[in-house]
Amino acid sequence: MNPEIERRRTFAIISHPDAGKTTLTEKLLLFGGQIQVAGAVKSNKIKKTATSDWMEIEKQRGISVTTSVMEFDYDGYKVNILDTPGHQDFAEDTFRTLTAVDSAIIVVDSAKGVEAQTRKLMEVCRMRSTPVIIFVNKMDREGRDPFDLLDELEEELRIGVRPLSWPIEQGARFKGVYNIYENKLDLYQPSKQVVTEKVEVDLGSDELDRRVGNREAQKLRDDLDLIGGVYPEFRQEDYLSAAIAPVFFGSALNNFGVKELLDCFVRIAPPPRPVQAEERTVSPEEEKFTGFIFKITANIDPNHRSCVAFCKVCSGRFQRNSPYLHVRQAKTMRFSSPVQFMAQRKSTVEEAWAGDIVGLPDNGVFKIGDTLTEGEKLHFRGLPSFSPELFKYIENADPMKTKQLNKGIEQLMDEGVAQLFVNQFNGRKIIGTVGQLQFEVIQYRLLNEYNASCRWEPVHLYKACWIEADSEAELEAFKKRKYQYMAKDREGRDVFLADSAYVLQMAQSDFEHIHFHFTSEF
Repeated sequence: MNPEIERRRTFAIISHPDAGKTTLTEKLLLFGGQIQVAGAVKSNKIKKTATSDWMEIEKQRGISVTTSVMEFDYDGYKVNILDTPGHQDFAEDTFRTLTAVDSAIIVVDSAKGVEAQTRKLMEVCRMRSTPVIIFVNKMDREGRDPFDLLDELEEELRIGVRPLSWPIEQGARFKGVYNIYENKLDLYQPSKQVVTEKVEVDLGSDELDRRVGNREAQKLRDDLDLIGGVYPEFRQEDYLSAAIAPVFFGSALNNFGVKELLDCFVRIAPPPRPVQAEERTVSPEEEKFTGFIFKITANIDPNHRSCVAFCKVCSGRFQRNSPYLHVRQAKTMRFSSPVQFMAQRKSTVEEAWAGDIVGLPDNGVFKIGDTLTEGEKLHFRGLPSFSPELFKYIENADPMKTKQLNKGIEQLMDEGVAQLFVNQFNGRKIIGTVGQLQFEVIQYRLLNEYNASCRWEPVHLYKACWIEADSEAELEAFKKRKYQYMAKDREGRDVFLADSAYVLQMAQSDFEHIHFHFTSEF
């Protein structure tokens, strides 16, 4: 194994909204030495916002709207974190991000337990056999019994669990955690913003009673006996095969239990793994560079209106100014200023290895799912685009700004935040999204980043489906009969906009030779 690839750890932090993903990311960056002061996601007093929430709308609302990419060195390892949005309206961004990582950390709120969005994200991890570690957050608040939480995790996420740290009390009585992985006691002092002291203590000794109190010490011994009896020994291969999820307890806000999580994570998490392409399996150790685009972000630097395409390096070594083949366009391209990220701050990079994420300047040549290679024709697949569930007409509110509006819509659609359909009947533009919040984000970003104002008008639609037929004649007949409901997507493919479940059902039974697709693999 190449030592450069061996030391890479690329992972996503996922959870339901408000479980504490962005706060946890901030604390990991603090340990990685990338930031000196951790920002707050929601706070009136602290003016510094979280590093990964860099968009204006994210600072105002205290939610993550887009996945941020951050990298740092820690303990000889190169760590790449992707902080994902938890809100279900931006789930598509998170699903795509999960195709570009080798493992994931799931954050669970100790009081709320497993929530709807967590279940969905776990499904995606299971489909791809991605190893997960669970971090139970907010132990400094009153929450549920840790054993009940473990049962719920096993039942709801359908995965075996194994605690690698154990809390001593919680809420106001929270004393700390016992680190089972290292056999050390970590004591909690709520008043300090610093990392608390670690003590090596023998479980049978009086030292433990002196540190945490007799009742708590006895309860800890009983709990640990019970864990040893109920849960299997932790084996790294079980975790890597996604059969077992290690569980850690702590409080990200008070920086407690985070370092234990990070120390254990860099040791047990997988280095870059082989990636399946349509033609063959690509191994990270191969000499030649391959990579795919999993995300595009417009306006990282508002002064320059620039787009950046995020490329996950799957194999070999990426070098600045080397010629690479853009497979879909069959063009050779060179990149003079590839960048590595710290959310919005970026620095030019000379080379990158398998597992790294590189930002490539994009002037409209990339689409999500594009492949770059050293000449081989490869296609990485599995970046789904879901059929939207909400639809609105987008109208220009200021005729003087038509050019800006069109440019803005084009760049935001390239990001994959929503999908654009042009109705063939009246030529109007329809935006389809997965969630209501996306309409607000699009309107806000068009105004603030492109100086273009738009307004939404209602359109009553149930589903958009991509259609293809075995015979041209049948397709033409279908388009004639449904001409009011036919649209084209940005690729020029035919899309049928059904206005009710009944209409869609009838269309499917009337036209047997037409195939209706609800996801379009880009």
